[in-house]
Amino acid sequence: MFRYNVRGENIEVTQAIREYVEKKIGKLERYFQDAPESTAHVNLKVYSDKTAKVEVTIPLPYLVLRAEETSPDLYASIDLVADKLERQIRKYKTKINRKSRQVVNSIPLVATPEVEAIEEPSLEIVRTKRLSLKPMDSEEAVLQMNMLGHNFFIFEDAETNGTSIVYQRKDGKYGLIETN
Repeated sequence: MFRYNVRGENIEVTQAIREYVEKKIGKLERYFQDAPESTAHVNLKVYSDKTAKVEVTIPLPYLVLRAEETSPDLYASIDLVADKLERQIRKYKTKINRKSRQVVNSIPLVATPEVEAIEEPSLEIVRTKRLSLKPMDSEEAVLQMNMLGHNFFIFEDAETNGTSIVYQRKDGKYGLIETN
């Protein structure tokens, strides 16, 4: 059984909104034999341009379900997130069923209720690049990334001598991933 932590930014979370979220996200519990004790973290955001963003994170013992959607309608965003989470569960269940032919611990998922088989896209690697990493700082890496027109860039951090990655976030800002 999921517990719900529903928060709103620039919006008051009414009882109707809370019940709608619990109804839509609660439908995911049918995919589990023993519904795990977990908290569904739901963030509702309304922006000044009248768009609504819904983020849902459900940490489970064996995987983390996470989805976010933005649309002009809050309820439509909730529907889209629920659909996205359901697809994630089905994809994970398919992967587990394939691995269960080998001797692997099975995850307690029940049979999918009359869902047609979804053919997954192949994960074929069509191009390989080899590169040598140049020592630089993160600001220089961001400049290099922008010059190349990419949304990420791998480099050797001049201070730590470790491999790092800078990337452009959906909000237009930049992120940095550092390795140990």
